[in-house]
Amino acid sequence: MRRIPSFPALRAFESAARLGSFARASAELHLTPSAVSHQIRALERWFERPLFRRANRQATLTADGARLLAGLTGAFDAIEALCAELSPPPPAALAAALAVHCTPSFAAKWLGPRLPAFVEAHPGIAIRLSTSADPVDLGRHGEIDILIAYGRPPRGPGLTVESLGPEEIAALCTPEVARAAGPVGPGLAERFTRLDSSFSPVRWPDWFAQNGLTVPAGTAGAAFDRGSLVISAAVQGLGVALETLRFARDELGAGQLVRLGGDRAESLTRDLHFICYRERDETLAKIRAFRRWLLDVEAESRAGQETSA
Repeated sequence: MRRIPSFPALRAFESAARLGSFARASAELHLTPSAVSHQIRALERWFERPLFRRANRQATLTADGARLLAGLTGAFDAIEALCAELSPPPPAALAAALAVHCTPSFAAKWLGPRLPAFVEAHPGIAIRLSTSADPVDLGRHGEIDILIAYGRPPRGPGLTVESLGPEEIAALCTPEVARAAGPVGPGLAERFTRLDSSFSPVRWPDWFAQNGLTVPAGTAGAAFDRGSLVISAAVQGLGVALETLRFARDELGAGQLVRLGGDRAESLTRDLHFICYRERDETLAKIRAFRRWLLDVEAESRAGQETSA
């Protein structure tokens, strides 16, 4: 007989530790928070040691808890991968549907306006689009076929990840704000209000360093949790947004936004969006069609931007 604690207790612990919250674990497992807490306390009694430190309504992993999570992550990944291999294929109706998940800003500023072209070209594939700003693990969200991740590329067994392509991140503002700020040089930072995009991995100190300028002391202006919102704030003249041109191509084309400093300011280049899907699904026609379309449309968009620049 194997000498291990109850599987529900291990599952409750792994979920709470991975998500960093008993409440989120209860939502994921469809249990009450008290049931999750009860399972974890039972596990702590079995090990005769604490797995979480509880203080001020917060719970953080102990060293033993972190060690247990590391071991369970690999074990649960292996179990999940094996179960996926043995699972029956989805019904024909579901096989023709493609569930795509991305951030709200990517959906609003890039994917949404272009999606009708894919639907017209592939009438047999029904798109199911969902969005959120939270990181998504495809290993634990079997209902999602393709994830367009933002920021750092995800990692995991059986996962294919490829960049949607490099993107330019520039300081963007209205022509009026650009004229008031003046040329790139000493004192520039004091002549405009910085707008922050909270989840962007590219920060204002990166832009100042790229342009050989001293990082200003003090805080920036308003901060927004969506790239689309910081672009909108810049259009309204509230300040200068440091954002990807992938979200601002329409505003730049219409002349609503320009690059701060014009040709004298250097932008940054990063890979920020990543196409992710399971390796076992890479031969599916719907996956191949959508992946190819994403890459082709982005390549065409970049070529058009370079031509007009």
